[in-house]
Amino acid sequence: MEIIMQKILIVEDDEKLRHELEIFLSRNGYEVVGLTRYDNTLQDIIEIHSDLILLDINLPNADGEYILKEFRKVSDIPVIMITSRDNEMDELLSMYYGADHYVTKPFNTQILLAKIVAILKRTNSMIPQDKMNCGFFILNVSMSRIEKDNEMAELTANELKIMKCLVKNKGKIVSREDIMNDLWDSEAFIDDNTLTVNMTRLRKKLDEIGLQDIIETRRGQGYILLI
Repeated sequence: MEIIMQKILIVEDDEKLRHELEIFLSRNGYEVVGLTRYDNTLQDIIEIHSDLILLDINLPNADGEYILKEFRKVSDIPVIMITSRDNEMDELLSMYYGADHYVTKPFNTQILLAKIVAILKRTNSMIPQDKMNCGFFILNVSMSRIEKDNEMAELTANELKIMKCLVKNKGKIVSREDIMNDLWDSEAFIDDNTLTVNMTRLRKKLDEIGLQDIIETRRGQGYILLI
């Protein structure tokens, strides 16, 4: 069984600290991405689709607290604020804007790791086993629907099987043949044409709830879920 590593995004402009955290967290079993440019910070954070974010308050061209406030309008992904400011007002403001934790530099990396583990464990336990947390949406298997914020898209049996197949292989190309094999036990699904029809309908439903272009066609190879 493939083990999917949880992804941590580090938004820290101190290159030395960012590099140290990347090495430390990678050695502890996480997939780590470090942001290296800050001209479009909020949009970059949204597009990376991580499981947890370490966010510095003092950033070039942007204030971490403002970024957190705006990010919380579109995502509930856990955020730990990192700062050199030892000041209760900043901590209170960060928590008010939706931070899950607040650490002050210099900090003990083992304590930071313990906080990360605890937050991710709590976050994962809040998602029932019949729901697949995909970052910006949830695939509710038992209800056969996709849930995003307060919106949802009801799926047919075949559409649900296609989404489950893509979610389990997120970030990887899945061939049409593999998807059809998953669907073969459905009498309604009999040929390659039907896959195209089902995929078109599924994409339309995703578009309607603001999930445009998350399924990309790779010509001659198959499909990939971009989350």
